[in-house]
Amino acid sequence: MRIPSLILHERAQRLGMVGLAGAALVVLALLYGAFGVLPQWQQVRDLEGRNQDAGTQLRQIKSGTLKLPQVPQRELEDFHKQLPAQPQATEAIDRIYSLAKTERISLARGEYALGVDPKTQLARYQILLPVRGSYPQIRRFVHALLGQLPALVLEDVDLQRKKIGDSELTGRLRMTLYLSRS
Repeated sequence: MRIPSLILHERAQRLGMVGLAGAALVVLALLYGAFGVLPQWQQVRDLEGRNQDAGTQLRQIKSGTLKLPQVPQRELEDFHKQLPAQPQATEAIDRIYSLAKTERISLARGEYALGVDPKTQLARYQILLPVRGSYPQIRRFVHALLGQLPALVLEDVDLQRKKIGDSELTGRLRMTLYLSRS
Protein backbone atom coordinates (compact mmCIF):
# COMPACT_ATOMS: atom_id res chain seq x y z
CA MET A 1 0.00 0.00 0.00
CA ARG A 2 1.63 3.13 -1.21
CA ILE A 3 0.62 6.59 -0.13
CA PRO A 4 0.97 9.18 -2.88
CA SER A 5 3.31 12.01 -2.03
CA LEU A 6 0.66 14.59 -2.94
CA ILE A 7 -1.55 13.40 -0.06
CA LEU A 8 1.40 13.60 2.36
CA HIS A 9 2.23 17.08 1.13
CA GLU A 10 -1.39 18.25 1.65
CA ARG A 11 -1.53 16.80 5.19
CA ALA A 12 1.79 18.44 6.08
CA GLN A 13 0.45 21.81 4.89
CA ARG A 14 -2.67 21.33 7.00
CA LEU A 15 -0.56 20.65 10.14
CA GLY A 16 1.54 23.73 9.63
CA MET A 17 5.01 24.38 11.03
CA VAL A 18 3.99 23.84 14.64
CA GLY A 19 2.37 20.50 13.84
CA LEU A 20 5.41 19.29 11.85
CA ALA A 21 7.73 20.30 14.68
CA GLY A 22 5.51 18.39 17.13
CA ALA A 23 5.52 15.30 14.88
CA ALA A 24 9.31 15.52 14.58
CA LEU A 25 9.59 15.72 18.37
CA VAL A 26 7.36 12.65 18.75
CA VAL A 27 9.56 10.73 16.30
CA LEU A 28 12.73 11.87 18.14
CA ALA A 29 11.22 10.83 21.48
CA LEU A 30 10.39 7.39 20.10
CA LEU A 31 13.92 7.00 18.71
CA TYR A 32 15.46 8.11 22.02
CA GLY A 33 13.29 5.61 23.87
CA ALA A 34 14.19 2.79 21.51
CA PHE A 35 17.95 3.45 21.37
CA GLY A 36 18.67 5.25 24.65
CA VAL A 37 16.26 4.18 27.36
CA LEU A 38 15.46 0.59 26.35
CA PRO A 39 19.07 -0.73 26.54
CA GLN A 40 19.54 0.99 29.92
CA TRP A 41 16.30 -0.53 31.19
CA GLN A 42 17.46 -4.00 30.11
CA GLN A 43 20.79 -3.43 31.84
CA VAL A 44 18.98 -2.48 35.06
CA ARG A 45 16.92 -5.67 34.85
CA ASP A 46 20.13 -7.73 34.41
CA LEU A 47 21.68 -6.04 37.44
CA GLU A 48 18.57 -6.73 39.51
CA GLY A 49 18.80 -10.40 38.52
CA ARG A 50 22.47 -10.53 39.54
CA ASN A 51 21.58 -8.87 42.81
CA GLN A 52 18.96 -11.54 43.50
CA ASP A 53 21.50 -14.29 42.64
CA ALA A 54 24.03 -12.71 45.00
CA GLY A 55 21.42 -12.58 47.75
CA THR A 56 20.64 -16.25 47.20
CA GLN A 57 24.33 -17.14 47.39
CA LEU A 58 24.72 -15.09 50.57
CA ARG A 59 21.82 -16.95 52.23
CA GLN A 60 23.35 -20.29 51.14
CA ILE A 61 26.75 -19.30 52.59
CA LYS A 62 25.15 -18.23 55.88
CA SER A 63 23.16 -21.47 56.11
CA GLY A 64 26.27 -23.54 55.28
CA THR A 65 24.97 -25.17 52.09
CA LEU A 66 27.52 -23.30 49.97
CA LYS A 67 31.20 -23.14 50.86
CA LEU A 68 33.32 -20.05 50.41
CA PRO A 69 35.84 -20.10 47.60
CA GLN A 70 39.43 -20.80 48.62
CA VAL A 71 41.54 -17.87 49.63
CA PRO A 72 44.30 -17.23 47.02
CA GLN A 73 46.98 -17.81 49.66
CA ARG A 74 45.65 -21.33 50.27
CA GLU A 75 45.59 -21.98 46.54
CA LEU A 76 49.19 -20.86 46.30
CA GLU A 77 50.18 -23.13 49.20
CA ASP A 78 48.40 -26.06 47.54
CA PHE A 79 50.23 -25.31 44.30
CA HIS A 80 53.57 -25.27 46.11
CA LYS A 81 52.75 -28.63 47.72
CA GLN A 82 52.08 -30.18 44.29
CA LEU A 83 55.53 -29.22 42.97
CA PRO A 84 58.34 -31.72 43.35
CA ALA A 85 60.70 -31.02 46.24
CA GLN A 86 64.16 -29.65 45.54
CA PRO A 87 65.89 -33.00 46.29
CA GLN A 88 63.74 -34.63 43.58
CA ALA A 89 65.40 -32.61 40.81
CA THR A 90 67.67 -35.51 39.86
CA GLU A 91 64.65 -37.77 39.43
CA ALA A 92 63.06 -35.23 37.09
CA ILE A 93 66.27 -34.95 35.05
CA ASP A 94 66.50 -38.75 34.88
CA ARG A 95 62.91 -38.71 33.62
CA ILE A 96 63.89 -36.21 30.88
CA TYR A 97 66.71 -38.46 29.71
CA SER A 98 64.51 -41.59 29.77
CA LEU A 99 61.88 -39.80 27.64
CA ALA A 100 64.61 -38.82 25.18
CA LYS A 101 65.80 -42.42 25.07
CA THR A 102 62.24 -43.59 24.41
CA GLU A 103 62.03 -41.25 21.39
CA ARG A 104 65.59 -42.16 20.29
CA ILE A 105 66.73 -38.56 20.57
CA SER A 106 70.33 -37.89 21.39
CA LEU A 107 70.81 -35.36 24.15
CA ALA A 108 74.29 -33.93 24.42
CA ARG A 109 75.58 -32.79 27.77
CA GLY A 110 73.34 -30.02 29.02
CA GLU A 111 73.85 -26.98 31.15
CA TYR A 112 72.09 -26.78 34.49
CA ALA A 113 71.72 -23.86 36.89
CA LEU A 114 69.90 -23.90 40.20
CA GLY A 115 68.52 -20.64 41.56
CA VAL A 116 65.65 -19.15 43.52
CA ASP A 117 62.88 -17.16 41.87
CA PRO A 118 62.73 -13.88 43.84
CA LYS A 119 59.01 -13.35 43.21
CA THR A 120 57.70 -16.80 44.15
CA GLN A 121 60.53 -18.04 46.39
CA LEU A 122 60.51 -21.34 44.46
CA ALA A 123 63.66 -23.20 43.52
CA ARG A 124 64.23 -22.82 39.80
CA TYR A 125 66.34 -25.36 37.94
CA GLN A 126 67.21 -23.94 34.52
CA ILE A 127 68.14 -26.54 31.92
CA LEU A 128 69.68 -26.04 28.48
CA LEU A 129 69.73 -29.26 26.47
CA PRO A 130 71.25 -29.69 23.00
CA VAL A 131 69.05 -32.11 21.00
CA ARG A 132 69.41 -34.04 17.77
CA GLY A 133 66.66 -36.01 16.03
CA SER A 134 63.86 -35.77 13.49
CA TYR A 135 61.09 -33.21 13.87
CA PRO A 136 58.42 -35.80 14.81
CA GLN A 137 60.75 -37.31 17.43
CA ILE A 138 61.54 -33.95 18.99
CA ARG A 139 57.90 -32.93 18.94
CA ARG A 140 56.80 -36.17 20.67
CA PHE A 141 59.63 -35.72 23.18
CA VAL A 142 58.55 -32.16 24.06
CA HIS A 143 54.89 -33.22 24.27
CA ALA A 144 55.82 -36.10 26.62
CA LEU A 145 57.97 -33.76 28.73
CA LEU A 146 55.17 -31.29 29.26
CA GLY A 147 52.64 -34.05 29.90
CA GLN A 148 54.70 -35.99 32.43
CA LEU A 149 56.51 -33.14 34.18
CA PRO A 150 53.88 -30.46 34.88
CA ALA A 151 56.38 -28.40 36.88
CA LEU A 152 58.55 -28.03 33.76
CA VAL A 153 58.23 -24.88 31.66
CA LEU A 154 59.50 -24.88 28.09
CA GLU A 155 60.98 -21.44 27.53
CA ASP A 156 62.75 -21.66 24.18
CA VAL A 157 63.08 -24.10 21.30
CA ASP A 158 65.77 -23.51 18.69
CA LEU A 159 65.91 -26.07 15.88
CA GLN A 160 68.02 -26.00 12.74
CA ARG A 161 68.52 -28.18 9.71
CA LYS A 162 71.97 -28.27 8.12
CA LYS A 163 70.61 -28.85 4.59
CA ILE A 164 67.10 -28.56 3.24
CA GLY A 165 66.95 -32.27 2.44
CA ASP A 166 68.12 -33.44 5.88
CA SER A 167 65.55 -35.14 8.06
CA GLU A 168 67.63 -34.70 11.20
CA LEU A 169 67.47 -31.48 13.16
CA THR A 170 69.92 -30.12 15.67
CA GLY A 171 69.05 -27.54 18.23
CA ARG A 172 68.57 -26.74 21.85
CA LEU A 173 65.74 -26.70 24.35
CA ARG A 174 65.76 -24.18 27.18
CA MET A 175 63.44 -25.04 30.03
CA THR A 176 62.90 -24.39 33.71
CA LEU A 177 61.92 -26.93 36.32
CA TYR A 178 60.19 -25.33 39.30
CA LEU A 179 60.69 -27.04 42.65
CA SER A 180 59.34 -26.42 46.12
CA ARG A 181 62.00 -25.55 48.65
CA SER A 182 60.61 -27.78 51.40
